[in-house]
Amino acid sequence: MFWAGAPLPDQSVITRTVTVAAGVFAPGHLGELTQLIPFEMVDEALAETGAVQCRLRRLPSRVVVYLLLAGALFAGCGYGQVWHRLVAGLGRGVAAAPGSGALAGARRRVGVKPLRFLFDLLRGAAVTSATASVRWCGLLVCAIDGTIMSVADNPANLRRLSKHRGNHGGSGYPLIRLMVLVGCGTRTVIDAVFGATATGEVTYAYDLIRSMHAGMIVLLDRNFGAAKLLTAVRASDAHFLVRLKDNRKMPVVQRRRDGSYLSVIGATRVRVITAEIVVATSAGQVASVYRLATTLLDEHRHPAFDLVKLYHRRWEIETAFLEIKSTILGGRVLRARTPTGVEQEIYALLVAYQVLRTAMCDATDSHPDTVPDRASFTIALHTARDQIIQAAGVIAGTAIDLVGVIGEHVLANLLPDRRLRISARAVKRAISKYNGRGPNIDRTSYKATISIDILAPPILTTKQTA
Repeated sequence: MFWAGAPLPDQSVITRTVTVAAGVFAPGHLGELTQLIPFEMVDEALAETGAVQCRLRRLPSRVVVYLLLAGALFAGCGYGQVWHRLVAGLGRGVAAAPGSGALAGARRRVGVKPLRFLFDLLRGAAVTSATASVRWCGLLVCAIDGTIMSVADNPANLRRLSKHRGNHGGSGYPLIRLMVLVGCGTRTVIDAVFGATATGEVTYAYDLIRSMHAGMIVLLDRNFGAAKLLTAVRASDAHFLVRLKDNRKMPVVQRRRDGSYLSVIGATRVRVITAEIVVATSAGQVASVYRLATTLLDEHRHPAFDLVKLYHRRWEIETAFLEIKSTILGGRVLRARTPTGVEQEIYALLVAYQVLRTAMCDATDSHPDTVPDRASFTIALHTARDQIIQAAGVIAGTAIDLVGVIGEHVLANLLPDRRLRISARAVKRAISKYNGRGPNIDRTSYKATISIDILAPPILTTKQTA
């Protein structure tokens, strides 16, 4: 227990009691988020992975784990600056800050395994009573996709990771690929895998099938339409809804009254829906043809029109990537300078993101009519950072409060109900295929209306060409 704000001569201050762990363990906290990652959980992770210190040091392993997690939330700071934020609210009874060499050695000593253990413990779809926002026809709505992240440009990282070539000079930094299975609605991470970009997204996607199960529908874009992958997804008892490439030939086995038709992908029976989607704004309208395939074969229980609308929710995974790469990281390069450090940093980042999302979901769930979509990730992040600096809410009181200060700020700053808007995609990295940012790029977000027209299937054929 520490008393922050000891008065100086001729000054009066407000004295605040801060309750944290004792002794050298005091800097080991995550503010109010410590209640979601308590000391006992971190100690178990360290014990299970053999990462407990052999002797009690100035930097116990538990403190180092919290330092790494706090580092994920303060991505713009070096670990020395992160340390100062951890101890800022503890008053004057804390020992002098360790040097950069000591912090680096402590991070190497702890290693990757405890962070991965925490991720495996915390990953999964958040539980919420707002079932309409996370389920469709009783199925948990999920999405798979990948993104790339930049890491420090040095010889150690370049031995394992590579830079991309491109028409605009290629990437300036080595890149790492992150593949995620996200629960739509809450946007919590159900599973994740990452590695060198030399391995494609489809290959990494196989590692995510371990987290798929019955009662789930997985939304996938055109890149994941490989017959072998889709067969493996269906073998997990999960259903899928995938967009097909325009040039893919699909046999028409049987027509359905809603305009869809039965077909096959490999050995998997699917139902195919072709729809023209027209997006109209004050700037004009754009029409696109989407062809979707799903393992939901009953057109009465799962109408074609509703499935086309459901596929739009795949974009929620893009919001999750935005929150990780832009809101938390601020577009920065990962700070770690070794492949092991990069792995450690990514797991810390995923854990930090997951507990923030969990806190947001707990807050909106306290108001039954409030869906998780209306919680502001930016508000949750900045409030969590403030709580770390103040060392506030580290240990829960006798009365358990699932909302907490983070939740109170989220509920006080709810986003408006989701609106249908569009904005043109523009390049953020040199290797992007989209138009570059410049004076001729329209940055306006337009209010939009969408019309969906289910198109008639092609001529009936039983010859399999998929």
